Amino acid sequence: MENAQVWIDKGIDFAAEYGPKILGAIVIYIIGSWIIKKLINMAKKVMAKSKYDESLQRFLLNLLTWALKIVLILAVIGKLGVETTSFAAILAAAGLAVGLALQGSLSNFAGGVLIMIFKPYKIGDLVEAQDALGVVKEIEIFTTKLISPDNKLVIVPNGAMANGNITNYTAEGKIRVDTVIGVAYEEDIKQVKKVLLDVLTSNPKVLQDPAPSVNVLELADSSVNFAVRPFAKPEDYWDVYFATYEDCKLALDKAGIEIPYPHEVEVIKQAK
Repeated sequence: MENAQVWIDKGIDFAAEYGPKILGAIVIYIIGSWIIKKLINMAKKVMAKSKYDESLQRFLLNLLTWALKIVLILAVIGKLGVETTSFAAILAAAGLAVGLALQGSLSNFAGGVLIMIFKPYKIGDLVEAQDALGVVKEIEIFTTKLISPDNKLVIVPNGAMANGNITNYTAEGKIRVDTVIGVAYEEDIKQVKKVLLDVLTSNPKVLQDPAPSVNVLELADSSVNFAVRPFAKPEDYWDVYFATYEDCKLALDKAGIEIPYPHEVEVIKQAK
């Protein structure tokens, strides 16, 4: 019984000494989280009114959120009775050690800053970099998120993005769609070019400036190949790509122009 009473007394003393601190820390955390949420919402509104670039908005908001959370954590720790000055010194020393161990992450942060400054791409752009192709979904502090054409999420470090080659298909507002159509050698080249060009000019998603073009590309083994090259908006690329092949096939059939295929297969079948 005496041992139990000792533990009860210790529990009461602990609650009396640390209870208010723990309760205060919880209150600070709840109120601080609410304030951070309000500040982030205010920052969003200010940036929206100032017409900040969307990519820059998200980057700065991400950075601001982390900075405020660190301040909140320090306030909570201080309320618990831990010396924030000594803790800050320990944190700085730990930060230096971690920084040396995570130089790649620091380079990614620096890469994110460079991307914000020089703007090689922004949210919504179709880009190709680091063997990845996709639409930019988000530019974060350390990484850039892309959505690939087959709807996969691709995460690329900002350090690699800032220091590597980037092809931005959206920046100029138009992109050339390269397709190749082959016809038989017996067909009239001028007629073929007219039929194919009519297909391009009749497609409302094909831009007229720059004008679409149809030119002889290659005299292949069994066909004359034409470079059929319309221009389109980046978001219409695949629609124009697939429509060009389909519409060209239908137009050539209608005009009675032969698209060559391996006739030797039919000869072998007949021989059998």
